[in-house]
Amino acid sequence: MGEVNNNFTKVSEFIIVGFPDLQQEYFHLVAWIFFLLYVITVVGNSILVVIFSLEPSLQKPMYIIMVSLALSDIGFATVALPKLIARYWWNDGIIGIHTCFFQTHMIHYFGSLNSLILLTMALDRCLAVCFPFRYPLLMTVPNMVGLTVFCWIIAHIFPGIGTINFTFASFCGPNKIIQAFCDTLSLTALSCGKTNQKLYSLQGKKKTISTCATQGCIISIYYIPRFFVYSTPFFPNLTMTADKRIITTLFYSFFPPLSNPFIYCLRTKEIKEILKRWIQRRKRIAQG
Repeated sequence: MGEVNNNFTKVSEFIIVGFPDLQQEYFHLVAWIFFLLYVITVVGNSILVVIFSLEPSLQKPMYIIMVSLALSDIGFATVALPKLIARYWWNDGIIGIHTCFFQTHMIHYFGSLNSLILLTMALDRCLAVCFPFRYPLLMTVPNMVGLTVFCWIIAHIFPGIGTINFTFASFCGPNKIIQAFCDTLSLTALSCGKTNQKLYSLQGKKKTISTCATQGCIISIYYIPRFFVYSTPFFPNLTMTADKRIITTLFYSFFPPLSNPFIYCLRTKEIKEILKRWIQRRKRIAQG
């Protein structure tokens, strides 16, 4: 803990603790788990982006949403996981105060962005189910690109307000973050000043359920665990240990990015057909 020449804080760096009760003998195992999680998340979502880029037939509104979600998931994993991996691989949990502020901003930025993307995805599916004949006119590629760009820009607003608040907050005591990464709850707990918080026919029926079920599952996984983590401080009878809170946070943070590319690739007929063609083409080339 060093000295910073300003009137706001005496802390120049924080320490990412991660799981406080984890024994050191398991550090390398945990590091490998998070490393594999990062690689699978980035590779899986990158494949989805590459498929979209190389196949003109996928230049459709629905796939624009998927690619936007894939890029957001790659960004979130890249912001959150490398420092956590370093914490358990090289016992390097130190993070500079400004880097911590940046990580906090980007963690909540990608969280807000994913929420907006899921909202756009729900709007797209709602229009497809409720107004199938007007859907091609309402949800054109330019309209979807505009909505996507709007989501990527506006998602900065609330995280930006929180980040600005933290730059004027005082950190003059403990600097250990009992979490897997810097976030609003962790920084607020360490602040010795006041910081404002921002908290956020039968066949036809079967087709409708099939269309919306995946989004419903992803949204449930994304928001229900968040409710328990963020509501715990406000309900005295609702207790959660640090390790359970971190595990819950990691679950809702990384399970959707990990599963999204596989869910959408396996459920989307066009992508499955494209993958089959690519595999058959590679086999023909290999056979000469």
